[in-house]
Amino acid sequence: MSFKISFIGAGSIGFTRGLLRDLLSVPEFHNVEVAFTDINPHNLQMVTELCQRDIRENGLNISIQATTDRREALKDAKYVICTIRVGGLEAFATDVDIPLKYGVDQCVGDTLCAGGIMYGQRGIAEMLNICRDIRETASPDVLLLNYANPMAMLTWACNKYGGVRTVGLCHGVQGGHWQIAEAFGLKQEEVDIICAGINHQTWYIRIRHNGEDLTGKLLEAFEKHPEFSRTEKVRIDMLRRFGYYSTESNGHLSEYVPWYRKRADEIGDWIDLGSWINGETGGYLRVCTEGRRWFETDFPNWMKDKPLAYRQEERSHEHGSYIIEGLETGRVYRGHFNMVNSGIITNLPDDAVIEAPGYVDRNGISMPVVGELPLGPAAVCSASISVQRLAVEAAVQGNDQLLRQAFMMDPLVGAVCNPQEIWQMVDEMLVAQERWLPQFGEAIAEASVRLAAGHLIPTREGYPGAARLKAKTVEEMQLDRDAATQNAGESDKGKDRAKAAN
Repeated sequence: MSFKISFIGAGSIGFTRGLLRDLLSVPEFHNVEVAFTDINPHNLQMVTELCQRDIRENGLNISIQATTDRREALKDAKYVICTIRVGGLEAFATDVDIPLKYGVDQCVGDTLCAGGIMYGQRGIAEMLNICRDIRETASPDVLLLNYANPMAMLTWACNKYGGVRTVGLCHGVQGGHWQIAEAFGLKQEEVDIICAGINHQTWYIRIRHNGEDLTGKLLEAFEKHPEFSRTEKVRIDMLRRFGYYSTESNGHLSEYVPWYRKRADEIGDWIDLGSWINGETGGYLRVCTEGRRWFETDFPNWMKDKPLAYRQEERSHEHGSYIIEGLETGRVYRGHFNMVNSGIITNLPDDAVIEAPGYVDRNGISMPVVGELPLGPAAVCSASISVQRLAVEAAVQGNDQLLRQAFMMDPLVGAVCNPQEIWQMVDEMLVAQERWLPQFGEAIAEASVRLAAGHLIPTREGYPGAARLKAKTVEEMQLDRDAATQNAGESDKGKDRAKAAN
């Protein structure tokens, strides 16, 4: 069995190495072609060397095609895996720091809120270029597996405007599934779930164990859990008020809704600093910065460390390799995928990208009809979908009026800022990210004139946020090399939140 898999953004060590391990753990895939591409040749070289060493040590005869020429990497590819971060950590820092001046305190800022909206503007522009290259060079039946955030916005744009069949993939459902089982004192495989909604706001609408419906008992289980009662306060409060548990982490969820981060003096009531993912201001930016610093510095030691083992029991819970395995071998895989709705969730818009249960085999990816979400969760999702739709159209059209409206409609931004503050914040973010926003040339020039003219609304320059921690230096990370290496090497940087919190 031979076909070509191309990784775009392959310099992302957290995703690339683990996803390749997952794929090459499938015995039938030991003769596939693998291509890596990235705009950063240094990152690309390091990750390629490390992955090629893993391949060699596992006894496989696969030579990675590594190139900064994206079209060359995509040529004849049947599957494309995308893990790009447009603008890198430099742009990411502005997604967090500029909104903070206006009181918008984000834990992550890559899905919704001010940071997620701007991340989408950068990402959609490039994803449409990627889709063009895929259409022109890849296999006619190519499937794009998108891991890049903002997941829903990018997947929406690729399917509607990119002309490429695209599925968005995330590990949020698996993480929450584990938590639910843990709260009941059960093993994950003993608990059956139906989870549906939109990415990072997917709701466990049915939970069963041995035929018994546990959905209504979940709140009590979480409130009594010694760790979750302390680390998941936002999620538990949402469960209490909406009746269902949501997939995304405490910190991430808190920035999607208007109630938990709008007053600086109340943020501490809802978060826990045992792990960044529980609500730390700019927490994801911090751990990503630390991970990149560590990989750059410690790379020679990674080449000496034990290679990854390509074995079934070592595969991660990321969906990508299982989807490809199902399509190629016919083995049935059940997961949760981000797809264009088209009637799957009947009380969410058909054009939205939803996340829901799906099945994969040689016949393709099948998405059964979920029906209606409960009204409360559907309302939360609908508010976010309105922001996503505005943001997608703004990015495609280069329309800064739609962009500003997306900011206005965002739940947390709207809870914290008035319209004049939002207009000025968007001006600042457009100008700061000019090099990654080619579609906004005219709007950026006008914003620059306004900012230079003065008469600006006062902001909290240098405000660190309610709960910000400093990124560790390399010297500080050397005190616990195992933890630093794990952080740098994981795609799910909150996977060990329980361990970090204790």
